[in-house]
Amino acid sequence: MIIFTAPIVSIPIFVRMGLYRAVIRYLPERALWTIFRATTFATLCWVLVVFLSQLTGRTVVPRSVPILFWAMSTVLVGGSRFLAKKMLWSTGGSRTQDRPIAIYGAGDSGAQLADALRRQGTEYIAAFLDDNPALHGRDIAGIRVHAPSSFKMLVDQYGVEEVILSIPSLATKRRQEIVAAIGGHGAKIRTLPAISDLVSGKYLVSQIREIDIDELLGRSSVPADPMLLRAMIEGRTIMVTGAGGSIGSELCRLIIKWAPQRLVLFEANEFALYQIERELAGATDHAIVPVLGSITDPATIRRAIEHHGVQVLFHAAAHKHVPLVEANALEGIRNNVLGTRTVADIAFELGVQNFVLISSDKAVRPTNVMGATKRWAELIVRQKATEAASLGSAQRYCTVRFGNVLGSNGSVVPLFKEQIAQGGPLTLTDTAMTRYFMSIHEAAELIVQAGALSDGGDVFLLDMGEPMLIKDLAENMVKLAGLSVRDGNNPDGDIEIAVTGRRPGEKLYEELFYDDSSASGTRHPKIMRAATGEVSHNELEEALPKLLAAFQQQNEQDCRRVLFSVID
Repeated sequence: MIIFTAPIVSIPIFVRMGLYRAVIRYLPERALWTIFRATTFATLCWVLVVFLSQLTGRTVVPRSVPILFWAMSTVLVGGSRFLAKKMLWSTGGSRTQDRPIAIYGAGDSGAQLADALRRQGTEYIAAFLDDNPALHGRDIAGIRVHAPSSFKMLVDQYGVEEVILSIPSLATKRRQEIVAAIGGHGAKIRTLPAISDLVSGKYLVSQIREIDIDELLGRSSVPADPMLLRAMIEGRTIMVTGAGGSIGSELCRLIIKWAPQRLVLFEANEFALYQIERELAGATDHAIVPVLGSITDPATIRRAIEHHGVQVLFHAAAHKHVPLVEANALEGIRNNVLGTRTVADIAFELGVQNFVLISSDKAVRPTNVMGATKRWAELIVRQKATEAASLGSAQRYCTVRFGNVLGSNGSVVPLFKEQIAQGGPLTLTDTAMTRYFMSIHEAAELIVQAGALSDGGDVFLLDMGEPMLIKDLAENMVKLAGLSVRDGNNPDGDIEIAVTGRRPGEKLYEELFYDDSSASGTRHPKIMRAATGEVSHNELEEALPKLLAAFQQQNEQDCRRVLFSVID
């Protein structure tokens, strides 16, 4: 009878401690501790029953029996569950059919990720990689932890095809170091998002994503100032020229989140306008007005501004591709210079309160037609700001100047992605060439905030961080794709980087300032205010008719001469 009291005592304890609630297929290794506690507590309670029974003198139980009961209970209760789990898992596919991967980071998130990937059953987790020497050679969740320096051995011996970075709080600099250390061995690199994104309720495995190249730029992020965004956007009628382009469309996505009264999308490309209008219409209830037209058409510009009562205008429409504009100088002048003049004149005449020109770092000491036309556009906008100030008008005209935007139309990043997909080579004009880069979302936020900071006539410079070698960018993209660079040190690599030579008008490096010492700060740490240039209002007034006359005669040589004659 004493023996029969053991399950009577134990089963209610097992029920209370959840041993019968767990789904065996998804039973985690840490459940072994729960089983251990449950059997220990059940044994102690049964020993109490045995002790009370012995006090009555009815029976005597050897002291070894409770110990044997505890040991057998723990082994049988725990062993049966994990054996059943192993048998269920064995139906999910053999190890030889799984894709070998490694997880970088043997912490809690790494263990959770390993558990989730095991349940999914499509990958074989060959190893953990971790920087902590105390973990090297140990097993976590049944997986051996290796030093990052052993990664090449893992690729050679286990055929590891992918590494997942499972350190959500990883700093940008450390991420760069990890990609440099483990990249180039033929394994793709992916990552988990920040821990704040992981609590959104989505399944852990679905959160694994590609590493964006902008995560390796080393830029420190500064949260947007909601007061500046709200002051510029909320309750106002806003028009964006070039709304279907990369910068223009991102500006539209940002603007629509801050409750404008109306957003006017002005775009010359029919398909681009259709795409952005459809995207925004499906994401908001705010009024969105698509306008198909060119910035060089005064009647269309006037009708769009006057009919909708535009209060804020972001002028993003421009031809920006340096080699194309260099080969089509007249069209670049028509669109970038004369088009900007048309938009600025009509906006000024119709009382648009805020006008923001999106310019480029190529406007600083330009060596190509594209940069020169953007500098002329800056001067035209500054001229309108001077007129507004002389009339005592509250209209504020300003320019925002910044470098390259990752993923924008004409950017080198989409080109490199396409070339990698085709098996290479990646074309590089010069190994010493550097450029400033920032993410397209950050650029859009800073443009709007800079517009809110304008006093009129400002040229704002966005903090682009440190310039990056295009060669390093190309190599990082190859590594992130799980491939290696083919060069003299690695003749068996996957992708070659071919140097083609600089194109006409192309500079080795770009500048944001005419004079670094003249720039002043603003209330936003990522936005600076440049000093005004040396070109006077009268010089521009004299040069504009000459440029217009040369353009009307379609004399490209004279257009180029006038174009470069007045820029400072």
